[in-house]
Amino acid sequence: MANRVNLQGNQACALGAIAAGCTFYGGYPITPSSEVAEAMARELPKVGGTFIQMEDEIASMGAVVGASMGGVKAMTATSGPGFSLKQENLGYACGAEIPCVIVNVMRGGPSTGMPTRPAQGDVMQARWGTHGDHPIIVLTPASVSECYTETIRAFDLTEQLRVPVIVLIDEVIGHLVETVDLDDLTPQTTVSRKFADTPVEGFEPYAVTEDMIPPFPRPGDGYRSHTTGLTHMPNGFPTQNPAKAEAALTRTTDKLVLHKDLIEFCQLIECAGADLVIVAIGISARAAEQAVRDLRGQGVNVGLFRPLTLWPFPETTLKAAVQGAKAVLVPEMNQGQMVLEVERLMAGDLPVHALNKIDGEAITPSEIAAKVKEVL
Repeated sequence: MANRVNLQGNQACALGAIAAGCTFYGGYPITPSSEVAEAMARELPKVGGTFIQMEDEIASMGAVVGASMGGVKAMTATSGPGFSLKQENLGYACGAEIPCVIVNVMRGGPSTGMPTRPAQGDVMQARWGTHGDHPIIVLTPASVSECYTETIRAFDLTEQLRVPVIVLIDEVIGHLVETVDLDDLTPQTTVSRKFADTPVEGFEPYAVTEDMIPPFPRPGDGYRSHTTGLTHMPNGFPTQNPAKAEAALTRTTDKLVLHKDLIEFCQLIECAGADLVIVAIGISARAAEQAVRDLRGQGVNVGLFRPLTLWPFPETTLKAAVQGAKAVLVPEMNQGQMVLEVERLMAGDLPVHALNKIDGEAITPSEIAAKVKEVL
């Protein structure tokens, strides 16, 4: 029989993490992500894992980084102010190339904002929240089943590429309950990081390899490894030599370009021949999909481009999707964040329109449909 269950989006993130092989969770309860921690507290002991509630968000991110350095798959979950507090240690994970997964269930802001109301105001913080140029991957599920599968994919990507991965959902998706078949969604295999297996002598923890991903030294295997947030050479020790610093930083971002086909994942609905293409994520994308169906029924040629991988932004795929269109519309629950990236990519070739909402309510299909008709 199928393993059909009614699940909340937050719970699906937790179960997806377990299915991916996560054995450590370090977190701090915060609305509207607390159900992720609650589910992990119940489920991790069943698989021999460790759940720990830290004293604050800063410490919880530090615990996740430390656990991953110990060789296990590790994650945390947070929202709003907690995501802000995690940024320094997240930056350390980016610089030291430490795998980890962070679920961020977005709520209204800034500051304490509206803890129980939905928003999509962390789009740019997810990409640029920590300082400096840094590699990051951000995934944006729009259903309970995707909360499960994209969390699994987040672990596969972070382990394989040694890049922190953020699973970015809004409060509506986090608290949405849908029926899913876990047997149908769970992959047969998951990915684990590339552990070092070369001779101990002369080992370099940040060696330049053909795939740009240095082998990870498993603790206890005898490898000498120096880990630091300072800009470092292949041997792990700090450097301020201009050429070596540039080479080190370039490699960490270039590896995302090299593995673009592995990272990028989008959904295109009715984009071919569309006069207008909507670009949306999360609950706004679900509203947009309904608006597309309604408008198509009225003879309006409109399509939907939904990036499940938000960062790195799927530039080439979007440009191909809007070929022949007259305009682009970006509905998002903020004052205009993803629209900035879309405008950059359109480079003035197509008009880009924004539909923004910041009152704590989700954008509706009728609001999107009305904006489409206004634009066209």
